[in-house]
Amino acid sequence: MNSSTPVSRRGRPPKVPREHGETLELLLRCGMEILTEQGFTATGIDTVLKRVQVPKGSFYHYFESKEAFGQAVLERYADYFAQKLDRCFSDLSVPPLRRLSNFVEEAKLGMARHQFRRGCLVGNLGQEVQVLPDSFREQLELILQDWEQRLSICLTEAVKVGDLSCEHDCGALAAFFWVGWEGAVLRARLVQHVRPLDVFFQGFLAGITK
Repeated sequence: MNSSTPVSRRGRPPKVPREHGETLELLLRCGMEILTEQGFTATGIDTVLKRVQVPKGSFYHYFESKEAFGQAVLERYADYFAQKLDRCFSDLSVPPLRRLSNFVEEAKLGMARHQFRRGCLVGNLGQEVQVLPDSFREQLELILQDWEQRLSICLTEAVKVGDLSCEHDCGALAAFFWVGWEGAVLRARLVQHVRPLDVFFQGFLAGITK
């Protein structure tokens, strides 16, 4: 064996020189990927560390606990998803209901691209809420309320242009959409097909455009 060849120590990821911000970004991005696939309780910190090649000591330099890591990942996911909603719901080049349809189509493509392994992080954690630290409950509810508000604005615009009746309570419709949407995403992962997303959305449109 060449004495100059470095020997990696078993059980430890190799040290990869990175900037502080880059390492943090990798941890959060990897956390979003893994938690959207398998949830919080089934995910061990070692799984994340192995994928991004960060030693455990460095991980605790960024996060004091797995709970803190999960909260940071959830916050990052909320920011990412809010940007996606704004991109769809604020697109003034198409009518308001078409914006919602575009969001659904984008979501279908995303789930298919990842072979239905990934769902919605908020939905995943919502299903685990009974075994999660209490800090997650309020955080999840606030995120869902934010999504409802963004959709409510879009639906209100649909009322203004005459695509929806003024009798509709847009806030209530938005809340209904997200309750049903999370269930549709869960079913789509179960059957590994976008059909549940189509079934829900078609039913939602039929109910609000009569």
